[in-house]
Amino acid sequence: MTSGQRRLSAVAASAAFIALVAACGGSGNNQTSASPGASGGGEQQAGQQLSGDIKSDGSSTVGPLTTAASEFFAEEQPKVRVSVGTSGTGGGFEKFCNGETDISNASRPIKDEEKAICDSKGVAFTELTVATDALTVVVNKENDWAKCLTTDQLKKIWEPAAQGKVKTWKDVDAKFPAEPLALAGPGTDSGTFDYFTDEINGEEGASRKDYSASENDNDVVQAVSGAKGGLGYFGFTYYEENMDKLNAVQVDSGKGCVTPSVEAAQDGSYTPLARPLFVYVKNESAKRPEVKAFIDFYSGNINKIATDAKFIPLNAEQEGKLKTAVQSLSGS
Repeated sequence: MTSGQRRLSAVAASAAFIALVAACGGSGNNQTSASPGASGGGEQQAGQQLSGDIKSDGSSTVGPLTTAASEFFAEEQPKVRVSVGTSGTGGGFEKFCNGETDISNASRPIKDEEKAICDSKGVAFTELTVATDALTVVVNKENDWAKCLTTDQLKKIWEPAAQGKVKTWKDVDAKFPAEPLALAGPGTDSGTFDYFTDEINGEEGASRKDYSASENDNDVVQAVSGAKGGLGYFGFTYYEENMDKLNAVQVDSGKGCVTPSVEAAQDGSYTPLARPLFVYVKNESAKRPEVKAFIDFYSGNINKIATDAKFIPLNAEQEGKLKTAVQSLSGS
């Protein structure tokens, strides 16, 4: 996924955002009320300027959120440089466990085998849930038949046994036209791929292989929008950015058709494709003042950042758990 659109949105909103939190703080030293020192557990003193490099990599879904957080943070700490790579959740964990990054952005929880690698390399970490996503199934604008798909129909399309057999929409449902299916989706390094295949096909990584795969969500947009029979899936906020080119499909998991939305993701009615989004912080890195300050800022302003960057914010319970997890980093 390219982060350009969300990054521009974040930059455009940053002045208003910083002005708002600064006004709440009532301070004239360019420190906001949401500064790392004010959000709990931070070592930064008021007015202290930090410097250094913070390296992150991982999910192309979560990357733009961390990018937005880093750009807001730069208003307070311009000498702290946060890099955000998007090699996919799996690729990000590989770098993280190898000690190459301080933060790993992830659209799924870390796997047991990935934990084992981190353990073997002496990499201890803390998991932080930073936002919610409604993984969205999308079709071509000319598709006027697949307004709602059941999870069984999605499995019939995407399961390994469908390869070479389910070739047209009519193969999915006799009521659908004999329009050729043109499938596109994330590649195997993507946490979105892992989550979707687990929830829809019943086994993580189990998927037909005869589809257009890419770690760049824009490639999926182009593939689906370019074919009448196109179908793909990715994160909800990326659909929002491309809703002029695609239609979102309602999903029926047995309780009726539900439209992907902020509300449906937060209240749990959009099942099974609503999911948490994570960042993993290396505990050793969190001892560095610039990393701790960034994480404090990120978590302390998470829902403002998520909203401005067009992500689904956490509910109150999730936000409380995030703050508790960040506080634990103080003792790392």
